[in-house]
Amino acid sequence: MTSKVPGSAPAARSTAVPYLNLLVTMVMFGSAFASSKVVVGEMPHEVAAALRFGGGGLLLIVLAAVLRGRSRPIGRASAIRAGLAGLLGVLAYNVLFFWGLSLAPSLDGSIIVPVLSPILTTVALILLRRESAPWPRILGLAVGLAGAVVFFLGIGGSASGSTRLVGDLVFVAGAACWAAYSILSKSLLSGVDPLRATAWGTGIGGLGLVLLALPSAGEVSWQAVPGHAWANVVFLAVGPTAIAYLFYYRGLRNVSPSTATIMMFTVPVFGSFFSTVFLGESFTGVQLVGTLIMLGGALFAVLGNQPFRRRPVPGSVPGTAVPARVEVD
Repeated sequence: MTSKVPGSAPAARSTAVPYLNLLVTMVMFGSAFASSKVVVGEMPHEVAAALRFGGGGLLLIVLAAVLRGRSRPIGRASAIRAGLAGLLGVLAYNVLFFWGLSLAPSLDGSIIVPVLSPILTTVALILLRRESAPWPRILGLAVGLAGAVVFFLGIGGSASGSTRLVGDLVFVAGAACWAAYSILSKSLLSGVDPLRATAWGTGIGGLGLVLLALPSAGEVSWQAVPGHAWANVVFLAVGPTAIAYLFYYRGLRNVSPSTATIMMFTVPVFGSFFSTVFLGESFTGVQLVGTLIMLGGALFAVLGNQPFRRRPVPGSVPGTAVPARVEVD
């Protein structure tokens, strides 16, 4: 006969929830590369970004209004910080993301952004003395980067061209934007409802994208845009935007920024899957080897930092009566 520790099962579930939130986020982010490539092929990249985040931001604002009675109102200072995060993580990042997507293959973006973001995030956090970087994590990141290089070599030269290098450099700039966004979002989330924070950030960033896209919108022959492109616009607004950003905020409430971005090593896997299924892109044996190496490095980096070890946090959530949570790092 065995005995059970009271509350152990709920505690285990609560420990896994942040990682499940981030896993859903990575699936959505991976699908965005193939879906966005379809939309960019039918209209200017500025307009594609504005449609995605204009619709996604509006959806989040409506959802936040409907559920306003279930969460604490966001203060003016928090709203300003959420808006600033949106300008960085929505406006700046997606200008670079869709621009790079119009110049380089989607597979390039699905590798460069997820791999460089953890490295840039970790370096920044070390310089800011906000996190330590034990050797297992550094080694895991190095292995993950090596796997990404193998994956990149497996792509081959079928999609190469004079604009590919420029597009890849734009993706690098986008990775830097996302790293900064992850760090800023971590400080924003203290005591702030994730849905309201997501709505403010996405709404402000989406508004900026709409304003930026106005000059290019007149160039679009809207009657000629096919139905499958509109279907992808709707999917991008709902899945990789509204759902993904909400789950990303929720995950960051209990997971450090560098650990969250380490999980982005799974995005190339999901991105390759959706590109193969929906765009008919090939997946070579070299790419498969690179994917396995990359995933192994990401897993080693996370386990090397003992992500599932519970660490009590003193005090309580500011402004609430909720006791200190178990933090996952």
